[in-house]
Amino acid sequence: MSVHYESVQTGTLYPDAFQVAAPSSALERHIWPRKLGVFIRKAPSLIDASAEPDSAPELTVEPIEGAAPDKGARELGVGQFGLVPPWVKSASDAKLRSTKLVNARSETVTTSTNFRDTWLKGQRCIVPMMAFFEDDWRSGKAVPTRISRVDGKPMGVAGLWELWAKDGEEIISFTLLTVNANSHALLHRYQQGGNEKRMPAILGEGTYDAWLNARHEKAKEFMRAYPANWLTANPVEK
Repeated sequence: MSVHYESVQTGTLYPDAFQVAAPSSALERHIWPRKLGVFIRKAPSLIDASAEPDSAPELTVEPIEGAAPDKGARELGVGQFGLVPPWVKSASDAKLRSTKLVNARSETVTTSTNFRDTWLKGQRCIVPMMAFFEDDWRSGKAVPTRISRVDGKPMGVAGLWELWAKDGEEIISFTLLTVNANSHALLHRYQQGGNEKRMPAILGEGTYDAWLNARHEKAKEFMRAYPANWLTANPVEK
């Protein structure tokens, strides 16, 4: 599972890489379950892009300069890492469930009760990140490893976003879609042995609009493993 990633800290990378304005408030560098992160969705969306989870009102998003309200326009959303399904009954239940829903298996996303409705509603997103982290267990001990693009550019990972609302409370949340990595030349080395190896579904830069706007029956065609030779892995120095 990919439960930890590094957010994009340099503001200019948002318009350069994703054609959206950067957050006006700084994000935490390391994003863990239930931490606030940003995601990119198509605009106009079902909700206001400035809406935020009540857990962190200090984070705001600037309007997107020059974004037209057409099919190809994108906007930045803010939410917690770990999806809250709309059928969750209470905010306390949402907190418990969301930590386990930071990843959605692409193979079962259309049948999972946690993600099916969100997928069918077309609430797909792109999660910008500089790197994600996996443990290397080959030595017998967990060695945290940072996995990033070889060229140092940010990655756009396919995800889903959701708005949960009940009794006056609202939570905006998102999850990362993952693909099998058992035969991936790089990612098969990581995570504990005996378990299926997974990796985030990293999108090609030229496919962002196509991913956001594809019909749901075509969206699964984007669920592919990112080429190993385009990634690099480095142990994290404590």
